[in-house]
Amino acid sequence: MHPFRKAVENRDEAAIEALLAENVVFTSPVAFNPYQGRAITAAILRGVMRVFEDFTYVREIANPDGRDHALVFTATVDGRQIQGCDFLHFDGEGKIDDFTVMVRPLSAAKALAEAMGAQFDRIAAEAAEAAEAEVGA
Repeated sequence: MHPFRKAVENRDEAAIEALLAENVVFTSPVAFNPYQGRAITAAILRGVMRVFEDFTYVREIANPDGRDHALVFTATVDGRQIQGCDFLHFDGEGKIDDFTVMVRPLSAAKALAEAMGAQFDRIAAEAAEAAEAEVGA
């Protein structure tokens, strides 16, 4: 089992964040522009853990060199079943530097967009706090 999958399935926020490169780019299934940086990506992933119910990875697909992984998942959002895939690319140090999520069907993607929209003030505040802590460290 891949360490990222293990961290997510254990809901280990610290382990998830530790696997993110400082310059990670996160491409959301419901936002047009990607998000850049570990602080915002970690905050988004914490938000996702708050809105997804019954989250389960059902398949793991890996490139032979280990730098690309696709993790297929199912979950429920606001009573709607969602199927999706996390596409992860790892840098030379084994950190996730590119993270793209795709989901289906459209009705579930809309429910996800609404649920994450309701979380966004909290996500932005968490990311700002984490970024300030990094600067101060």
